[in-house]
Amino acid sequence: MAKLVQCVPNFSEGKDLEKIKKIAEPFQNNDKIKYMGAEPDADYNRTVITVIGDPEEVAKAVIKSAGIASQVIDMTIQKGEHLRMGATDVIPFIPIKEMTTAECVELSKYVGEELWNQYKIPVFLYEDSATASNRISLPSIRKGEFEGMAEKMKLEEWKPDFGERSPHPTAGVTAVGGRMPLIAFNINLDTTNVEIAKEIAKSIRFSSGGFRYIQAGPAEIKEKGYVQVTMNIKDYKKNPIYRVFETVKMEAKRYGINVIGSEIIGAVPMEALVDSMKYYLGLTDFKMEKIIENELLK
Repeated sequence: MAKLVQCVPNFSEGKDLEKIKKIAEPFQNNDKIKYMGAEPDADYNRTVITVIGDPEEVAKAVIKSAGIASQVIDMTIQKGEHLRMGATDVIPFIPIKEMTTAECVELSKYVGEELWNQYKIPVFLYEDSATASNRISLPSIRKGEFEGMAEKMKLEEWKPDFGERSPHPTAGVTAVGGRMPLIAFNINLDTTNVEIAKEIAKSIRFSSGGFRYIQAGPAEIKEKGYVQVTMNIKDYKKNPIYRVFETVKMEAKRYGINVIGSEIIGAVPMEALVDSMKYYLGLTDFKMEKIIENELLK
């Protein structure tokens, strides 16, 4: 049975659709890669691309795509609501079929080395690929963002895994790693006060005493007139979507505001959605086998 890997590279461009089109081209017109689409966000000034396919072909495509991003994105002038440190900010590899996390780690090392060899973009290995405890967490690596990377990388503990101790002048730094599936989940609040989103994020993220496997922060979506609690759910089986969503709703009431919607960025495991559906509908003894599309895909 053929191996399948998922790759969800994040690029620091969410406004210029022509640039995004160029960045996405290496993933298209390849019968060994399923291009699931690009999700640009102008407020975040960030695009998430999702692909699934043959590990070797996906690796080649993402290397080429990162090279294009380094040509069309200038981090010295890039601004947006999302924290970032590079034109290609992060490249995660996720095992889907006949793949192990260990194989994703090896794939990440290959891609990281090639990003330096071909484009002189320094690379940090993160999550399961991390070579030190301070590099497991992406927020820890990204802290200081592009503007602070030159000084940060002079520190002994922040020597990149591939490349020299200074960011690419315009493309910055990239994190590459193997990891299990996570859910990028944003919750919208009916306020423009970003401080409220900051406090709610603090109450749910693990680093501040909240839920295990949750990374969270605030985001100001000015064009739409609201703020978000933006998060990564790193293990949806141990802290499901509905639990985090209901907690944010509860915390929002403390400030006299409401949750007005939410969004999932990138692909999501069906099991995670079914789990929340079971909660909200009060379903008993509901199994994945009852989903028609799921059975047809077997």
